[in-house]
Formats: sequence, C-alpha cells, structure tokens
Amino acid sequence: MALLVSFVALASLITAVLIPEKNNIKRKVVEVMSPAQLEKSIKSSQMHLDAYAKQIGELQARIMRLDAQNKRLVKLAGVGTDKKVAKKAKDIDLKPIDTFNALGLGGPLVNPMPMTEPDLKAAIAELAIAVGHRDEYMNFVEADVLQSSVLKEMLPNVNPVASAYHSSSYGWRIDPIRGSKAFHEGLDFPAPSGTKIFAAGDGIVTTSERTHDYGNLIKVNHGSGLETRYAHALKRLVKNGERVFKGQVIALVGSTGRSTGPHLHYEIRLNGSPLDPRKYIRN
Repeated sequence: MALLVSFVALASLITAVLIPEKNNIKRKVVEVMSPAQLEKSIKSSQMHLDAYAKQIGELQARIMRLDAQNKRLVKLAGVGTDKKVAKKAKDIDLKPIDTFNALGLGGPLVNPMPMTEPDLKAAIAELAIAVGHRDEYMNFVEADVLQSSVLKEMLPNVNPVASAYHSSSYGWRIDPIRGSKAFHEGLDFPAPSGTKIFAAGDGIVTTSERTHDYGNLIKVNHGSGLETRYAHALKRLVKNGERVFKGQVIALVGSTGRSTGPHLHYEIRLNGSPLDPRKYIRN
C-alpha cells in the first residue's frame, strides 16, 4: 500500500512539472512563429541584404575608378607598352562592371525592387570575375614595364625546374588543403621527388631554412628588391650568404611543409609584393 501511495505521488509530481513545461514550449513556439515576429525577422534580413547591396555598389564604383587609373598608367608607360599589352591581353574581358552606369541612363525612380539573396550572389560572382580580369591585365602591364626598365637584366627568367607548371596555380583558387578560396602567391610545378631545382637568376641566398608552411625554403635576393622563393624542397643544397648563379642547382623537389605531394612552389617578389611568375619565365 505504501508503495502504491509513493507511485501515485511520484506520478502527480511528474504531471505537475511536465504539463506546464509542455504548455510553455507550445506558447513559445506560437510566439516565435507569430506573424509580427516573422515580419520583423524578414525586415531585418532585408535590411542586411540592402546593406550588402550598397557595399557592392560602392565596390563597383571603385573598380570603375581603377579602370580609369589603369588607362592613365598604361599611357604613362608609353605607346610601346600600350601596344604590347593590348596584344598579349586581347582575350581579357575588361567590359564595365555595371553596363547601365556606363550607358548614362536615368529617369524617375518608380517602385524600386530590393535585391534578393540570389541577386547579391550573382553580383558578387560578377565582381570577383571582373577583379580577376583586371588583376591579370595589370600583371601584363607590370611585367612589360619591368622588362623594359633598368631591372631587365636582373629579372629571374629561367624555368626553375624541368617540369611544366599548373597554369592556374597563381592567384585566387580553391585551397587544396582547406577547400576554401585563397590567394596563391606563386606557381606550382609538380615533379617527382628529388628533381633538381635551379636558381632562376644570379643572386645571394638570404634564407635557407625549414618553415611550417613552406617546408624547406630557399630565398634568393637578385638586387633592387627582386627576390625568388623555392619551397617544399626535399633537400636544400645552398646556405645563407652563398652566391648562386642562374641555372645552378640549389635544391631538390620534395613535399615538405604545407603540401599535398611532391612539387616546387615558386615565387617572384618585388619589394615584398608577389609578381605573377608566368609573365617572366621564358618559354
């Protein structure tokens, strides 16, 4: 009998605790899903979308100003550069980002439609492509100016390894390790482990060490701010302070550091900023 009384008391306690809680949950769900709350949430989301749309418009305007600046720089570089770049970059699409802005259209604003999420995604994709095209174009301009300047004799211009490079490995790409988009500052030359790596130009070795990201790394200073980097090597064959000559074997291809397989990661830098190596390697 005592056991029965205890069971009834326990059941009553559970009922008292759970039923109100269940009712509270239902009430909260109703509150969350109420039309007023839903409308407020939608308005908040649209405000965020409108803010992003405004930023995209500002970016479009900045790119248009950069286009005008690029044209002035090419003219300052001279007619020779203008013609050479026009020939080399003939396949690069440099059409205006916003054709409506370029056409000079106007009129009264009637029932403006806010941008949707798909609209924003399409606009961002268009901007990314446009920036990539302009980056490629200015790489041609930069390479031609350097190759015509007093630095032309110092430029590292030989293939650093007897292997073809991935043509799309310089610039924005999907990072092979993280799977997200990232800027790749060099060229990747897939090659068997142990393949010889050559100095792309005369210079002084400023770094010969192992790092976390680059693995076995060699940096060569070619003077006037020019530097080449050779990464992921299996073995380094030169030391800090050593003078090297164009075509000299300085390391062996490997897969050390942040790497998915045997290859040479090769960079050219001017005053610390990366240059597109494809524009300097002699075919």
